[in-house]
Amino acid sequence: MARRHAPDTAQSDAPSRADGLGRWWVGYAARTAATDAVCVILALLVAYVVRIDGSVTTVSGEYSPSYLVVTIVLAAAWLASLELGRTHDRRLVGTGPAEYARVFSATWRLFAIVAVIAYLLKMDIGRGYLAIAAPLGLTMLLLTRYLWRQWLHGKRDAGGFQSGIVVIGHRQQAASLIDELGKNPRAGYTVVGVCVPAGEVEPGEHVYTVPVLGTLSDAADVAVRIRASAVAVAGSDVITSEAVRRLGWDLEGTNVDLALTLSLIDVAGPRVLMQPVSGLPLMYVDEPRFTGVKYVAKVIFDWTAAAAFTVLLSPVLVFIAIIVGCTSRGPVLYTQDRIGKDGRNFRMFKFRSMDADAHSRLGEVLAAEGIGEIGMFYKPKNDPRVTTVGRFLRRYSLDELPQLFNVLRGDMSLVGPRPQIAEEVARYDRTGHRRLLVKPGLTGLWQVSGRSDLSPEAGLRMDVNYVENWTLFADLLILARTMKAMLGREGAY
Repeated sequence: MARRHAPDTAQSDAPSRADGLGRWWVGYAARTAATDAVCVILALLVAYVVRIDGSVTTVSGEYSPSYLVVTIVLAAAWLASLELGRTHDRRLVGTGPAEYARVFSATWRLFAIVAVIAYLLKMDIGRGYLAIAAPLGLTMLLLTRYLWRQWLHGKRDAGGFQSGIVVIGHRQQAASLIDELGKNPRAGYTVVGVCVPAGEVEPGEHVYTVPVLGTLSDAADVAVRIRASAVAVAGSDVITSEAVRRLGWDLEGTNVDLALTLSLIDVAGPRVLMQPVSGLPLMYVDEPRFTGVKYVAKVIFDWTAAAAFTVLLSPVLVFIAIIVGCTSRGPVLYTQDRIGKDGRNFRMFKFRSMDADAHSRLGEVLAAEGIGEIGMFYKPKNDPRVTTVGRFLRRYSLDELPQLFNVLRGDMSLVGPRPQIAEEVARYDRTGHRRLLVKPGLTGLWQVSGRSDLSPEAGLRMDVNYVENWTLFADLLILARTMKAMLGREGAY
């Protein structure tokens, strides 16, 4: 079928804006692949040197290759697994946990296959060798991917390393999608053109500052002409399934992706199941679950990790307690009633960071800020009740460390929505009450995404997103990001 060409009146500054968008990927993929190879080879060499001595150089069993051969084959298989697992997919890098999850999955699947092959061939590969290689390699792979992501974020913050997208849809829907993509430049998408239904907006006009480059039937030609990376369909009512299929055909062989947006928001991949029915892709969305095996695993992980952190940080806890007690009058620990899972009250612990009479002066602070009462996520930036030491503790979130004891008691989790006081919970609507379906956390998605600098609406949305889409892997990522947030101090006061 011959394609219709975009009208000449669509010529604008869009080609210059799109020029080079998406080219960043070649160099970035090469860099990450190179560091992947270094990590894999280094991990296997360390395992080889540490566990293989001069007297044992071959694998014991009926089939006994040398450990050097095993190391070479395993390195090649590991790198192939990362590639086959699409861990370098340009649509995943730079944002979200999917990239890390794929690296983790590709690694553990490989070593599971190695264990099966060793069993079938009756090869007794040293457990110490594998026990060093797998965790060391995985740790280095995830760390280098994280470091590359931080580098990529720096480039994207400066306006580079973006992928150009052409949005097609009704004007209002296109504007909404453009706005959402613009809120997160680190995701790496820049809308470089819009195609709308014929007669809705004339070519040469703009939708939310983005030029209209043609009609819906021009989308493929426009995307190719301005070298966009993808065409995104904004809204399912704007284009029929047959038109989507034809658009996909038009984009074949052009290296331009076709993306369909859904009206569902804050629904993570693990809850989504795609099943073709009579040629129609039917999407099922699982209901969120708050009990079961994975929550048992969360409890075990919380208690074990909290106990380990408490032991490791015990000198820090003692030192902070001494400093707080010596620099201001009042108890070292501050306790307050908070609302936990299913609306149950519990006593939350913190190092005292305010004057002992802080509660009686709350009205004074609210009046100074022109606030009649406490709202959700309320935290004044310049609270006169905070002590000098307390300001330092709050800046680095050190005042929260005693909540490790709340985790050990079972009142809280390491990761979850922040526990709030009864006055804040009383303001919850139906969405807000979703926060109470899980234990509150010492840290959470809100804390690593801006903390008190976020609007209440944004903070609430992040909490509900976490509650409904929780995974243990996401918890590990949030804990890792917490260290950066503490050192960065964004939104902490």
